[in-house]
Amino acid sequence: MDKSYLIQSAGLLKQVSQSALLEFQMNTNKILGIMNQRMQQRKDLDALIGKDNLQMMFDNHANHLRFMSSMFKNYNANVMVETILWVFGAYQSHGFQSNYWAAQLNTWIEVLKSELTPGTFNEIYPFYEWMQVNIPHFTSLSNNSQNPNQPMH
Repeated sequence: MDKSYLIQSAGLLKQVSQSALLEFQMNTNKILGIMNQRMQQRKDLDALIGKDNLQMMFDNHANHLRFMSSMFKNYNANVMVETILWVFGAYQSHGFQSNYWAAQLNTWIEVLKSELTPGTFNEIYPFYEWMQVNIPHFTSLSNNSQNPNQPMH
């Protein structure tokens, strides 16, 4: 698995409609509040994010919504992949575990499904599904970029 495959597969994602973008943007504050509350209530949170990283997780969630909004407005597969790889590496270096991304994305999907209309959710969901499916690849590639002596998978 390499970055070019991720970019190619991300290229299959379709730009969301203007109406889906606007609905997503209009609901970001509400979605962020619910997301932070649900994640903070997890019994395994310290194991997922490391000790004393709660504010960093909250910042990640806010940044995630801004980033996804920009992707929904002007989708670019290369920017999507490069940014996610950077995020994985940066947050892992602060003690976030790879399991955090699965927990986070599952929670995003639950919250988005409950807060957005079915039409908007159905346009946005493929981006989240793509991120979920590729967590192992993002983890591997970001680990290899932090440890360049390790062979690429």
